Amino acid sequence: MTDENVSRISEVSIVLSGAAGQGIQAVEHILTRVAKGSGFHIFATKEYMSRVRGGNNSTSIRISERPVHSYTDRIDILVPLSDNALERLRSRLSKDTIILGEGRYVGKEPNSISVNFEEIAESFGNKIYENSVSIGVLSGIIGADEDVLVKNISDYFAKKSQEVVKANVNAAIRGYELGKTLGLRYNIKPSEAVKAQLLMNGAEAVARGAIAGGCNFISSYPMSPATSVFTELSRLSNKYGILIDQAEDEIAAANMAIAAWYAGARAMVSTSGGGFALMTEAISLSGMIETPIVVHLGQRPGPATGLPTRTEQGDLNLVLYAGHGDFPRIIYAPGNLQEAYQLAAKAFNVADKYQVPVFVLTDQYFLDSFYNIEEMQPVNVERYIVKTDETYRRYEVTEDGISPRGIPGYGTGVVRVDSDEHDEYGHITESAQVRKQMVEKRLRKEQLISQDFVPPTFYGNPDYEYLVVAWGSTQENIKEALERLGNDKIALLHFSQVYPVPQIAKEYFEKAKKVLFLEQNARGHFADLVKLTFGIDTSNRILKYDGSEFSVEEIVEALSQEVK
Repeated sequence: MTDENVSRISEVSIVLSGAAGQGIQAVEHILTRVAKGSGFHIFATKEYMSRVRGGNNSTSIRISERPVHSYTDRIDILVPLSDNALERLRSRLSKDTIILGEGRYVGKEPNSISVNFEEIAESFGNKIYENSVSIGVLSGIIGADEDVLVKNISDYFAKKSQEVVKANVNAAIRGYELGKTLGLRYNIKPSEAVKAQLLMNGAEAVARGAIAGGCNFISSYPMSPATSVFTELSRLSNKYGILIDQAEDEIAAANMAIAAWYAGARAMVSTSGGGFALMTEAISLSGMIETPIVVHLGQRPGPATGLPTRTEQGDLNLVLYAGHGDFPRIIYAPGNLQEAYQLAAKAFNVADKYQVPVFVLTDQYFLDSFYNIEEMQPVNVERYIVKTDETYRRYEVTEDGISPRGIPGYGTGVVRVDSDEHDEYGHITESAQVRKQMVEKRLRKEQLISQDFVPPTFYGNPDYEYLVVAWGSTQENIKEALERLGNDKIALLHFSQVYPVPQIAKEYFEKAKKVLFLEQNARGHFADLVKLTFGIDTSNRILKYDGSEFSVEEIVEALSQEVK
């Protein structure tokens, strides 16, 4: 490329695409840490097929001098690593996209640069080092710190022999030198503050929030994408004293978590829609015996196995109506990493306080996306267990519906629980009068719960005419789309507590000329819930359900058509 064609912007969007097993995740892991360690803001996410090897996966990495927290279709540099990578991503290419890679993959595409990653790698003894070469080339292009590159390559391969570490470092340095000579320049100004920040994905944020909330037991059965929270808690279990149990199935996992709460632990299960479907009887058990449970549910497309590695917001109704009978529950759906941390922690406190099931809804896109953030703030662990005596009544009828919760061995009282209807002491009953009394006692908690809400977050001009309503993982993508639109008539109301729907939201709806619901499911589950709650018109819906997340560009286009 000539200097006249050099791109001079403060951000670059890099996409690497190839087959599963080629090491794309390793490139993503190292390159993002090299960029962050060099002082650049990072956002990265991935899409991958449901297979161990083969197919075609991609990872998208935004490197910027300002905070970036959302997915964009734009590709500035594409690095194809397999035969069909280019064609799969052609719809995202523009006339300005640089295609960088082996000659056999880039072909004669416009703006293509042929780089012999494999040949360079073999000069250091093995073509397996080509990933390190590509990391080096991209690091050179963005102007990363060479010392940071060397450190991260060395750290990643530290468990290998010194010979392998040295070869990978040398391959990366050779790539780095080459990257600086390719004629590509990105004026991305580094920030010292970014270097000290955390690089975290959604799964890590949920897991660390659970720890902050006092989680000391997790029982789960693996199911993507929720397994990542389970494995992160497992990784940190020795450090934070967490008991880990990979149950034989989801039914056992949920029942073990309830039993752990009964014994005084603070327990969670992490699952996805298909796994949660098996837990619904246990959720009803939690409702009847008023023993808390915290459920993290990482959503993916259904029905049945659906698209196991893709994303969707399709399980709100599943958790809202899970379990037979009437009993209170709380549902959170964080929109960013800070909220994931805070709400995961809060879930344990409110589950303990109100003795109800509490759900934290995420999705594949949210769990697998990561960016740099400030250190998370500590959370106060609130405990509501009481010491019992001989007069203790586990289901004492109270004005607010919350009975004192004791645990076996803490005091002299007997802590009875029973899945049948029961009296105040926990004895089985078939009395119509007691049944009515107990149902009403449990439901009275809803009044307190509705007052202890997480308010929706408003973004935009208070004098809006159009109100975009969203929940969960679409938050950051919509915020950036509104920035690009630059239209003061449009604002965003984002819900991170989706049930009970906070009553304060009604005043936002009443003020809008037009309310637009943006969701990643086929029907508009939250729009239906809002209509049920407030009786307002929720017919204006922007929905996506193809298994991929809304890009910033898609949202801009959709809103442009709605705003007149």
